[in-house]
Amino acid sequence: MTDRNDNGDGVPGEEPGTPEEGEQNEWVAAEGPDIETSFSDADQEFLDRLSAGEETEAAPETSEHLADLRRLTAEYANYRRRVERERVAERERAVGDAARAILPVLDDLDRAEAHGDLAEGGPLTTIAQKLRGAVGKLGLTPFGEAGQAFDPREHDAIFQRENPAVETATVSDVVERGYRIGDTVLRVAKVVVDTPAS
Repeated sequence: MTDRNDNGDGVPGEEPGTPEEGEQNEWVAAEGPDIETSFSDADQEFLDRLSAGEETEAAPETSEHLADLRRLTAEYANYRRRVERERVAERERAVGDAARAILPVLDDLDRAEAHGDLAEGGPLTTIAQKLRGAVGKLGLTPFGEAGQAFDPREHDAIFQRENPAVETATVSDVVERGYRIGDTVLRVAKVVVDTPAS
C-alpha cells in the first residue's frame, strides 16, 4: 500500500496521478486512445504494389499536387536565376561607380607611356603596373586599339579623314581608351577614324 502525504495525493515528491514504475504499461493502456494497428485490405494491397515497384495510377488530387509542385519548383528556379543576374549587375554597377573616378588617372598613365615617361625601371613604372593590375582584378577591361573596325557602340569618332587604303571605317588612332566591366561599357573609346575615299 502506498503512503500518502497530508493532502492524500500520493507519495511525497511525486506528482498526483503519476503511476508507479510497474504500473506504467497498464496506465498507458487504460488512459491512452485505442490505436488501429492493422491495415484494411485495400491499403495492404496498395502497399504491396508499391513495395513491388508496380506502377499505380495517381489519384486526381495527387496529379494536382504534382503539378503544383512542378510549378513551384520552376518559379523558384526562375527566382534564383533572376536574383543571381541582379546580384552580378549590382556588383558591376558598384565597381563601375568607383572605377569611373580612376579613369582620368589611367588616361594620364597612357599619355605618360606614349611620351616615354614610363620607361622600364623608371620611378612611375612600378606604380603604373600596380594600379593597372588592381583595376584589372576588379574586372575593369580596356578596349579600343588602332586597326579595329569602327563600332559606334564602342567608339566615339572625334575626327574622320578619308583614306583610300581602307575599305571600311577603321580606327587609326586612339585618343582615350574605352573601359568596360563585364558587359557594361563604362566609357566608349575616343578615336580617330579613317573612312574609305568617296
